[in-house]
Amino acid sequence: MYAVVDIQGQQFKVETERRIFVHRLPNEVGSQVEFDKVMLIDNDGDVKIGMPVIENAKVTAKVLDHVRGDKVKVFKKKRRKGYKKCNGHRQNFTQIVIESIQA
Repeated sequence: MYAVVDIQGQQFKVETERRIFVHRLPNEVGSQVEFDKVMLIDNDGDVKIGMPVIENAKVTAKVLDHVRGDKVKVFKKKRRKGYKKCNGHRQNFTQIVIESIQA
């Protein structure tokens, strides 16, 4: 059984006991999170598709940790002008584990 869920503007394919990284959530570590925007549920061939979401469906998850992603280097250069600029960025993520999918 899997579902497609909208979490903070991004769509994720989730299954029970699957760990995923999402953009930083305001919840504390160890707390429960519920996601209401379930767009698709596949239960062993029985597919339910929402228009745009499925009514009374939700996915519950548990917050495991708040982490930061790998550093991404942003390098800008204009040739023959002597302009070079190097910046770095690390995105904040929250690791969650999917506990249940309810249709």
